[in-house]
Amino acid sequence: MKFTVEQSALVDGVNWVSRSLSTRPIMTALLGIVIDASGDEVFLSGSDLETSSKAHFAADIKEKGKVLVPGRLLAEITRSLPNKPISISLDGSRVLVTSGSAKFTLPTLSLTDYPNLPELPEPTGVISSDTFANAVAQVAIAAGRDDSLPTLTGVHVEVNENTVTLAATDRYRLAVREIQWQPSQPGVSTTALLRARTIADAAKSLVGAKNVSVSLAPTASNDRLAGFSGDGKTMTSRMLDGTFPPYRHLLPQDITSTAVIEVAPFLDSVRRVALVTDKTVPLRLEFANAQLSLEAGAGEDAQATEILDILLTGEPISIAFNPTFLADGLQAVGTPFVQISFTGSSKPAILMGKAESNSPAIENYRYLLMPMRYAS
Repeated sequence: MKFTVEQSALVDGVNWVSRSLSTRPIMTALLGIVIDASGDEVFLSGSDLETSSKAHFAADIKEKGKVLVPGRLLAEITRSLPNKPISISLDGSRVLVTSGSAKFTLPTLSLTDYPNLPELPEPTGVISSDTFANAVAQVAIAAGRDDSLPTLTGVHVEVNENTVTLAATDRYRLAVREIQWQPSQPGVSTTALLRARTIADAAKSLVGAKNVSVSLAPTASNDRLAGFSGDGKTMTSRMLDGTFPPYRHLLPQDITSTAVIEVAPFLDSVRRVALVTDKTVPLRLEFANAQLSLEAGAGEDAQATEILDILLTGEPISIAFNPTFLADGLQAVGTPFVQISFTGSSKPAILMGKAESNSPAIENYRYLLMPMRYAS
């Protein structure tokens, strides 16, 4: 095997594939990246058996061949090299990596032990990479981190023809985003539960592509796989087992009051006031008389207060939130203003973005936040 490739193409491909490598694999072969040079392209692949990634790019191939090399070492080496053509060749049981005067020699791993990687399911639909990345980021923040509750560590994907609904929850908050896409066939309808870390990583990494093709194996399929592809890169991942909890009934309908607040000063105030206490201690908010009062701390402990001007419609309300979760929601709406809708001080509130203080709320993204109890 011997080929020459541009440094940027190799780094892009190796970085993509190395994301699927395990730090503690069940077999040595899974530490490696497969390099397969054939025709006029190089194909890379890597896997931890749960997630598999592949990439391909054009190269000047002198001799075709296939080899397995330590993946993370290859990634570190290629990233460190200057922006010049890189030559990779197989010399016995070693792989030589050369760029200008820099030369590296890598050991090879046994290809015999390397598993067969799954192929992408048939495409379910296509969406703009920017839209996909933004939507996934807005939802993934609400996914749980507790692996003892695996169902809550996922993003629920519901496809109904032209509409895709993403949802995630950790029991303390819920994020829901609706996006439009181009289904691969009319009448398509399916659901999937995907690891939040995996879908977030894939969406963020595929931003450079114009569009992302999403592939969801049919519900009746024995091998429940999801796949993402774009710009010569693909990723497949096994879906999570279990049933995502019903959530639509949690979205409040009987609104008693709404507050419209400019996001930037509100977010700054939340962070400042929360400095005096632990991040899991309630941040108290009082909405009344066109003002918002933020308070944290009590008794002999450090205390902080701040007041903001707001637009308030409906009844005054006092409520408390986890300051970290509130800040996450304010960042996620991605608009200059936020509308917070209330049904009571002991019931969830809904955050939605607004382009202007007097413009309609943007209803394709809703961030539900559970209140916290506090001593009055």
